[in-house]
Amino acid sequence: MAINHLSPQTGQMADNVVGFARALRAAGIPVGPGAVIDALNALQVIEIGNRADVYATLEAIFVKRHEHALIFAQAFELFFRAAEDWKHMLDSVPLPDHARKKPPPASRRVQEAMAQPTMREEVPQAQEQELRLAVSDQEILQKKDFAQMSAAEIAEVTRAITEMQLPQAELRTRRYQPDARGLRLDMRRTIRSSLRTGGEIVDIRKLGRIVKPAPIVALLDISGSMSEYTRLFLHFLHAITDARKRVSVFLFGTRLTNVTRALRARDPDEALASCSKSVEDWAGGTRIAISLHTFNKLWARRVLGQGAIVLLISDGLEREADARLAFEMDRLHRSCRRLIWLNPLLRYGGFEAKAQGIKMMLPHVDEFRPVHNLSSIEGLIAALSAPHHRSLIRSAA
Repeated sequence: MAINHLSPQTGQMADNVVGFARALRAAGIPVGPGAVIDALNALQVIEIGNRADVYATLEAIFVKRHEHALIFAQAFELFFRAAEDWKHMLDSVPLPDHARKKPPPASRRVQEAMAQPTMREEVPQAQEQELRLAVSDQEILQKKDFAQMSAAEIAEVTRAITEMQLPQAELRTRRYQPDARGLRLDMRRTIRSSLRTGGEIVDIRKLGRIVKPAPIVALLDISGSMSEYTRLFLHFLHAITDARKRVSVFLFGTRLTNVTRALRARDPDEALASCSKSVEDWAGGTRIAISLHTFNKLWARRVLGQGAIVLLISDGLEREADARLAFEMDRLHRSCRRLIWLNPLLRYGGFEAKAQGIKMMLPHVDEFRPVHNLSSIEGLIAALSAPHHRSLIRSAA
């Protein structure tokens, strides 16, 4: 049903929807003019005074990825609480539970989007300027928690991740190849070359070890407690996958999902959208033991060969922490060359392993590192490129 004739009330509704779409774009959700038209058409066939119906309708049209649902909920709450034209909707049917919770730190980007001049009055597109960070701002951004960043800062971090020097984790194989600086004598090629000089050995040929990039396997927790970090971690893993061939990525919440093929798309937005479509338990619960059991049983033999390095990215807040978790962690540790646990909770200076799940997992990792800002990611890259020492290393950034 097209909207050709707008009443005064419908015109006010259209203004609110257009303004709301601008707020979503500023907060990082891609909303085009086609989606705005679809939203206006859909609102004509529902009960406009029912807040839950309006919320569900706009969410179905504007939210195309799992990771955008929380941002949409915060934007809806802030925008329509401030909109006087829709004030009567506040006393109607309540929002879903995840929209009524206290906004997490990521809501800052939504609040900044509401405060932009484009949310209050029309401003020519040409007047918008890209965020330029001074040297001091870049230093602050290095240490700033991902969960506390605005939409503009997240865009800068995403760009910085793609420009990082990626890890050079290398594995010396048992095979040899011709190498002028090698330490092993290549007797066959040396004797063959001596035939040109009447049997006298003039040129000594040598062999060196063949060095290949070590396989990297990432197990990324996408439960609700990790939702503020998941997208940036996926950007980092996409950058690694784009530069290296031997990378496997698995997402887990209540179940395990292999997204290796999805992350191989050249465009990062296309890769992340494909990951979002293939995962059913995004921002849900956490079942680490069951997910690790699935990985160990179905995937370990396929991807953990030839000295693979495993990156376990999780806060370790397991709901069902029991002996199975310790068993599966030990099995994973024995199957790989190196197991690095990346935990955002290490951003707290007074962090202690009090949770039962963390206590069971910690003895079975080689390194325990924070991963909550750019500095910690750079530390991870340095750690991956450094020689391996099989002992627990705890690092704080």
